[in-house]
Amino acid sequence: MSEKIKNIFRKFLIVAFSLVLAGTSSGFSTDTEVKENNTGTDSVVDFEHSLDDYVPAKKRYNFYFTYKIVHPWWDAVALGMEDAQQKYLDKGIVITYEYMAPDAASYEDQTKRLLQAQEGDYDVIGVDVADEDKISPVLDKMVAAGNKVMTFSSSDAAPDCKRIAYVGNTHNYQDGADLTEALCKKLGYKGKVGILVGSYGAPCHEDRAKGAKDTIAKYKNMEIVAVEYDQDSIDMAYELAKQMLNDNPDIAGFVCCNMSNPVGTARAVTELGSKAVIVGMDHDQEALHYLKDGVIYCLGVQDCYSIGFDTLQVAVKIADGNLPGALFPDKTDESTTIIYQEDAAGMLEVLYGDVSQ
Repeated sequence: MSEKIKNIFRKFLIVAFSLVLAGTSSGFSTDTEVKENNTGTDSVVDFEHSLDDYVPAKKRYNFYFTYKIVHPWWDAVALGMEDAQQKYLDKGIVITYEYMAPDAASYEDQTKRLLQAQEGDYDVIGVDVADEDKISPVLDKMVAAGNKVMTFSSSDAAPDCKRIAYVGNTHNYQDGADLTEALCKKLGYKGKVGILVGSYGAPCHEDRAKGAKDTIAKYKNMEIVAVEYDQDSIDMAYELAKQMLNDNPDIAGFVCCNMSNPVGTARAVTELGSKAVIVGMDHDQEALHYLKDGVIYCLGVQDCYSIGFDTLQVAVKIADGNLPGALFPDKTDESTTIIYQEDAAGMLEVLYGDVSQ
């Protein structure tokens, strides 16, 4: 991992310990958790984790993880993995893993990576699913061939997939619905809205968009004027948002369903002088600055660090031959917290060491 990310990791830990963040947690919850932030930034991301009391059966493990696209969101997940890896090492257990993704989201590329991984010497293969319909059958074949397969981060496989377990966001639909409800309330339940989804077929993006559409459909004076896919690209989101605004100068709001498109949309809104209200996902540094400046109204921040930490713990248990039950659930849920302008400065300091005014 780059020195920049390692420096951020050190900053994370320094700030976490000094603030005495949310307490020790194994993270194994099956409850759906989307919350409004009423307690400041300390509870948004939990940096303080301890390994649970499970005793691994081996002294060495080797894992393979692949995800949708090279992106800062998955760098944050990696930080939690590194923390768990070090804590296992402190106990004399060595964990090595591959953590790789393409530069552009592609189910074809992900399929190729998975098929190559099953030829390797990995105790567990983990994947953040790029396309539910395309990747789930691949996972079923891998499991049938004797591979131990799990899913993680933001996108699980299809409900009937044979993958062993999932660690991550189980409430993407609700995230989209809650963000959109905040937008609708801000707009007085009237106005035109554009939706930027993300990647075609990505379960997390599609589910959030569906939550947004269903919420807007409840209000007769609200209308969706455009739905576009930005492929997790800030530049593409910027161009698409500009096009939406040019086609609909009176657009009142945007729902952004991934970490990249709030940034691209905010750039477009700022450039064109629009008053459109933006709601979106996650913790991009530029997005947090737009939140602080009032260009973005609110962001749903996922606890990526906990996702990474818990993924490694579950992978160890799966490698030892365990199945969901007393040791870990079928789905380990991680939280999303909706933050607003007053939370932005604190989040910038906690996540990036950014104290600029």
